[in-house]
Amino acid sequence: MLDNVLGNRVSIYQPEQPGLIFPELPQFASVAEERDYRKQHLVAATRAFGMHGFDYGFAGHLTVRDPEHPDLYWTNPMCVHFSQVKVSNLILADHEGRVVEGRHAINRAGFVLHAAVHEEYPEVMAMCHAHTTYGTAWCATGRPLDMISQDAAAFYNDHAVIGASAGAVAVERESGWTVAREMGRNRGVLHQNHGLLTSSRHSIDDAAFWFIALERACKQQLLVEATGIKPQLLSPKTAAYSREHVGSDFIGWLHFQTLYDHIAATQPDMFD
Repeated sequence: MLDNVLGNRVSIYQPEQPGLIFPELPQFASVAEERDYRKQHLVAATRAFGMHGFDYGFAGHLTVRDPEHPDLYWTNPMCVHFSQVKVSNLILADHEGRVVEGRHAINRAGFVLHAAVHEEYPEVMAMCHAHTTYGTAWCATGRPLDMISQDAAAFYNDHAVIGASAGAVAVERESGWTVAREMGRNRGVLHQNHGLLTSSRHSIDDAAFWFIALERACKQQLLVEATGIKPQLLSPKTAAYSREHVGSDFIGWLHFQTLYDHIAATQPDMFD
């Protein structure tokens, strides 16, 4: 029935009326053009993290595969604040943690976690991790999210709690593989006593927006818990319906275009 409603559209949010301004998925004339797109949107994602206050010293790393060399990935430079990342200071690394392009060092923890996922799951295009306040707090409970809202439903049957290596700094390769085994199967991971991670087979836009959404869901969950009142939960049917319509990869990408356009317009130095 949904196919009949959508027709050739990916989502019900795409307008049926022709001629209206609406973000469209990009088409690329060359690999170089696609690479530029991915790098620019990776920069915008890091700056979105800065806008949301996700910075914590040098902690936090975002990655996206190179379109021509999928065994390599672009990532933000070590010890550069999210708000200061730009196209020119991104680094390109391999799965061994060697910097192939760029002048900055790579974040060891980022390499361990992201390289393991990118290597284990070739279909995963992008990943995000940061040490956020609410995500870290909720991860300490060792519990998955309750389906308390439409927002939370975007993660219905698509997030997992990982207890292994909980609280240990992820600088050993085995730590990365532990997380990787769950990351490829779930949009979001709640790593106990550590924090949030998201991944996407679609785009860095998708991975970044759902990270922002996951942090927000953790905040909402903590606020509800603080009331001491047992919340009314979505039924599995309702949660699944909402997940289908507001929790797809395309919707994640679409949400992020609002952030991208704002950042590109107000922070043009991102393209330097």
